[in-house]
Amino acid sequence: MLDPELEPFLVRWDAEWSTLKAGATPADRRAHFEIVARNMALPAPGDVDASAVHVIDSNAGPVRVRVFRHSGGGVQPALVYMHGGAWMQGSPETHADITSRIASWNRQTVVSIDYALAPEQPFPAAVTQCAAVIEWIFARAQKLGIDARRIAIGGDSAGANIAAALTLVFRDAPERLRAQLLVYPACDFDMTRPSYRENANGPLLRIAGMDAINAMYCPHPADFDNPLVQPLLAKSHAGLPPAFVAVAGHDPLRDSGVAYAEALRADGVDVVLDRSEGLIHGYLRAMAYCAASRAALKRMTDWLSARNAETP
Repeated sequence: MLDPELEPFLVRWDAEWSTLKAGATPADRRAHFEIVARNMALPAPGDVDASAVHVIDSNAGPVRVRVFRHSGGGVQPALVYMHGGAWMQGSPETHADITSRIASWNRQTVVSIDYALAPEQPFPAAVTQCAAVIEWIFARAQKLGIDARRIAIGGDSAGANIAAALTLVFRDAPERLRAQLLVYPACDFDMTRPSYRENANGPLLRIAGMDAINAMYCPHPADFDNPLVQPLLAKSHAGLPPAFVAVAGHDPLRDSGVAYAEALRADGVDVVLDRSEGLIHGYLRAMAYCAASRAALKRMTDWLSARNAETP
């Protein structure tokens, strides 16, 4: 059963999106999402400084990052975060409710990436930019007040897809990622799974148009089998960082996340599969309304905190 505390959130969400004009382009949706997120934003935690912004060069063009840093100072663990938004919308600002609370609750730093968006910049631009940011963070960890031995990666939805891809990119690199936090991730494009049938009409995420969104992000069919597009397709997931995979019972992507958690575990990766049966895709956006959403984020931060506390 859907958590009843989600109902007022969904009413507000639908009202905010009802003003988007018919036939809206991805650019229109992008601009509207910024307004919706601003209108529905939670108060920012008082112990987090989010004023630092950097622009980093990459082979796919410059990429902006916003740093959410706990005010306690000192050398802090870090989470590199990729926001959701179907690879075509979203920003560090639309997801600040999430990243600022991770920084606050764990007294850590979160680096949120404003990566390249489709259709203007399809795959592999976002992966290339985010990889450059990770290299930049490791190279400048001391200046940023970050413990290079405790840098994790994470994201939600499309951002979790990119995060999972980056664990493959850095599996054998000198930059050792500490952990991966994947929140309602899109790990492959297989829409034959039961969760797609059960939750075809959402809430929040619907099956209609999903093929077009996937093609917008990955317009060349030859790239569809690339594990950096569909991380579940990797021949092996051995050697990847410990993972927390959060799925929601009423999410079309639920079974994709479950399948990825099972693939990681089968290849010897330490995995926590967190099932929020009464929640929906995008449930972290409902924290102002739903206690179960807040509790889910707390489980994520507790897990990250435990990974940060382990001996490097």
